[in-house]
Amino acid sequence: MGNKVLMKGNEALAEAAMRCGCRFFFGYPITPQTELAAYMAKKMQKNGGTFLQAESEIAAINMVYGASGAGARVMTSSSSPGISLKQEGISYIAGADLPCLIVNIVRGGPGLGGIQPAQSDYFQATKGGGHGDYHLLVFAPSSVQELADLTSLAFDKADEYRMPAMIMGDGMLGQMMEPVEFKEYVDLKDLPEKPWATTGTQMKRKKNIINSLYLTPEELEELCVKRQERYNKIMETEALYEEIQTEDADLIIVAYGTLARIAMSAVSEARSQGLKVGLIRPITLWPFPAKVFEKRAETSKAFLSVEMSMGQMVEDVKLSVNGKRPVYFYGRTGGMVPQQSAILAEIKKYIKNM
Repeated sequence: MGNKVLMKGNEALAEAAMRCGCRFFFGYPITPQTELAAYMAKKMQKNGGTFLQAESEIAAINMVYGASGAGARVMTSSSSPGISLKQEGISYIAGADLPCLIVNIVRGGPGLGGIQPAQSDYFQATKGGGHGDYHLLVFAPSSVQELADLTSLAFDKADEYRMPAMIMGDGMLGQMMEPVEFKEYVDLKDLPEKPWATTGTQMKRKKNIINSLYLTPEELEELCVKRQERYNKIMETEALYEEIQTEDADLIIVAYGTLARIAMSAVSEARSQGLKVGLIRPITLWPFPAKVFEKRAETSKAFLSVEMSMGQMVEDVKLSVNGKRPVYFYGRTGGMVPQQSAILAEIKKYIKNM
């Protein structure tokens, strides 16, 4: 590890990706993640890699498919409308059991919406987005340091489970500057072997085929069932979260990403006023950390999901709590960010009625 460097979130993610072995980036510019692609354009070739600005988001995701199929660590990045254009390709990548990293620095929507931060792509990221039975590993960092650390983890887990991973940040995280410490560059020879990749047989083995088309229903069903078994294992073992002051909390706030930091300030202020409030911060949005909610539903009186959306994560919180406790919602959308004072007012409103 080196010294800390003051960097913008988008640029820190790009630097972290190169350090953990990403040598191919295919993308298309869109606010508020354009600095990520710009940084890759400057640095990737110097690191022996390839940066290519594709003619469209659709072209970019299919280039990711090709590079991943050949065994490379590869990524793309975009923001909400651009991620929508990539959905068909993401489904193909999932259907071909290929690892890659997709970055969504979320902006307000729907449609072209605006360029301010939002969390309104939660459904798209965690419930599929494209067609078919598949999932993405979805990581939600809340700081620039975590953005770098989770990039490395996302690549590793994508390789381990042979599936696409997503880093889902928001416009604030992409644009903010914070000190960040990076890992050393990995030696590409130390990356996991990929015996399934289309690297040429040298006449020494049977050829590999990368594909997502299976015209025999029995064969396709068998593949979907096997993939689901992998997903079930991931749901059991890979959920990440942070708990803060939940042991004695009457009300537990649920928030992720940069919004969790604002929510934490509200929790601290509430505690200073003698209110028993805690925070659960999901770090993986899929798999969702359901077990911690089952556990805290036994000790708390209610949950409050705070989001930069019209209430998308609140559904997963309700499913996890399974009717044992009320789950409330407070959110802003369209690029508006909930403020500490407003979250504190919501806390007081619900605690007063307990």
